[in-house]
Amino acid sequence: MQILRVVRDLVTTKRNFWLASKSLRVVEDARGHLEVALDPIGAKPGDFVVTIGLSAARIAAGNPKITTDLTIAGIIDHWDEVQWHS
Repeated sequence: MQILRVVRDLVTTKRNFWLASKSLRVVEDARGHLEVALDPIGAKPGDFVVTIGLSAARIAAGNPKITTDLTIAGIIDHWDEVQWHS
């Protein structure tokens, strides 16, 4: 699991069948590295989130057939920049 921050929504016009109705978010780590994560819980830009990666991300997405390797699993209630960069 990782702590990442949601940067923005990601909108795509064509998707794989299993991703057709799923929300996607651009997330970044403390070094500014960007990735795309499936978001089944409704995180918004600026939220710090816990993510699950690799094959466990499919289970966290609610369906092991969903083609994802990064899923947002929770929104962190209390977290700030100081904690994130230390």
